[in-house]
Amino acid sequence: MGNIRVHEFASLDGVIDNPSWTFDFGFDPRMGEAIGGAMSACEGILLGRKTYEMFEPAWSSRTAEEDPGAPFMNNTTKYVVSSTLDTLTWGNSELVGPYDAKCIKDLKDSVSGGLYVSGSGTLVRALLADGLVDELHLFVYPVTRGTGPRLFTEDTGAATWSLAGSATYDNGVVYLHYSR
Repeated sequence: MGNIRVHEFASLDGVIDNPSWTFDFGFDPRMGEAIGGAMSACEGILLGRKTYEMFEPAWSSRTAEEDPGAPFMNNTTKYVVSSTLDTLTWGNSELVGPYDAKCIKDLKDSVSGGLYVSGSGTLVRALLADGLVDELHLFVYPVTRGTGPRLFTEDTGAATWSLAGSATYDNGVVYLHYSR
């Protein structure tokens, strides 16, 4: 049985929209190590439609020389949750169909490692509401956004998490690794 590991870039006020606002802070190499740790032992990537459409052109032609995460992103099976897509063009991608908690639980149970989720806010909020997320890997940036989609909403429900690890980086970002 596998687990679901979620990685998000978030503002102090919990906004997780398009992460282009994070560019102003740079990217500490240790952040890449933490993301690599979240990916480790994952044998699948779970993505929502919007994130798939954003990642496919950004990652599909990227090489390991350009980014050490490229082989994982390109060679790992990507499971795409969407009620509107009918064709996937990125290699090793499978359409899951519309969000269905039982279908995702069955997928989670079918992998021996983990399923890695990056971004995919709508999907992640549904997974959190249905109690399907096992680990949160949050990179909290020292900025407030004011408006935008948040990681946790009233629909998320109550849950208790245990701090499994943390780090601070010179760019002001704080990494928080929580396990359910």
